[in-house]
Amino acid sequence: MNEYIQQMIDWIENKLQGEFSLDELANHMGYSPYYCSFKFHQATGISMRRYILLRRLYLSTGDLVMNRKIIDVAVDYNYSSQEAYSRAFNSVFGVSPRDFQRHQMPVQSIGKLRIHPAEGVDSMNTCREEEVAHLQSEKSELFDWDVLNILNGEVMYEEFNNKQLMGNSDYAPFNEAMCVHETTIPIFDSTFIETRALGHHVSIESYTSKVLQPLKRLNQKNYNYIVLWFGEDMFCQMNLLTILAYLEQSEYEGMVYLNSFKEDEFKVTQTELVLGNYYSVYEDVLVNHKKPKRKVLPIMFQAIGLYLEMQTETNPVTKYITRNKQLSQSELLKRLFEVFPMIGYGDTQYIELINRVR
Repeated sequence: MNEYIQQMIDWIENKLQGEFSLDELANHMGYSPYYCSFKFHQATGISMRRYILLRRLYLSTGDLVMNRKIIDVAVDYNYSSQEAYSRAFNSVFGVSPRDFQRHQMPVQSIGKLRIHPAEGVDSMNTCREEEVAHLQSEKSELFDWDVLNILNGEVMYEEFNNKQLMGNSDYAPFNEAMCVHETTIPIFDSTFIETRALGHHVSIESYTSKVLQPLKRLNQKNYNYIVLWFGEDMFCQMNLLTILAYLEQSEYEGMVYLNSFKEDEFKVTQTELVLGNYYSVYEDVLVNHKKPKRKVLPIMFQAIGLYLEMQTETNPVTKYITRNKQLSQSELLKRLFEVFPMIGYGDTQYIELINRVR
């Protein structure tokens, strides 16, 4: 059945510019409209309508970057008016098409779904060394001794640190998973440490050693620049939000850059960030599980939407597990990684959800 789902996806992709008809898709596939819609949702974890909306809006960001007229972009992607397109764009990215066009902010990639990823193909199109060399040619001051690179996780830290990819600058990993379990304010105080350690089922000593000790450089040296290396998925973005909130809590006065990237290809988008709102956003989202009152970058806006959705009992991931709980744990894990790349969970988080559902 998966090959038929992929055929549906391929057909839909050819209709993203122009009018889409479920009846035409059903006729093409030889099934009823209901059956096509049901099987698509079952296999992908997302409704066909939602998939088309997200793909069209994501593809339209490329047109906006090319400075095309917004009305022309709206028409190309089958919107009845510029206003309708702008409302949809704002609902997904948290900014208007015009603001996005002016500032060209990073967004989460919403790629074409692939039920059967190609075997043996290395999707890392750009090696890290080449991408970092390009960044150095653009902004060499971020490779000096007064720079601290904070990287999402130990694996990335080890590679950057061992190879000294960022020249004379310093490195520190953030070894957390802020997208799961409760948290508190102030960040990194005793209550925070106790709460996070309890959530992860580890001792306070173990949590301190794994999470806080690697970040001690933050308080040992007066850095003029902090460069934050975080992926675009929800897991990474909630970690990023926590670090930004902590920098505000610490009254950091230097410059902050976000180097965001898609995990499978490492194409970096560099954005200068202005501190001032992130502590409030952290409290709204991660502590109180509410939509933030302040604006954030589109990439974080999207991640916050996913995070809040994952706090509900009937989130898309638990629904998918429920519909496919006959599968073995290993097969279910494989499918979850393929179907929900923008969640960014690891084995541990998915296994907890699988066990809870079962």
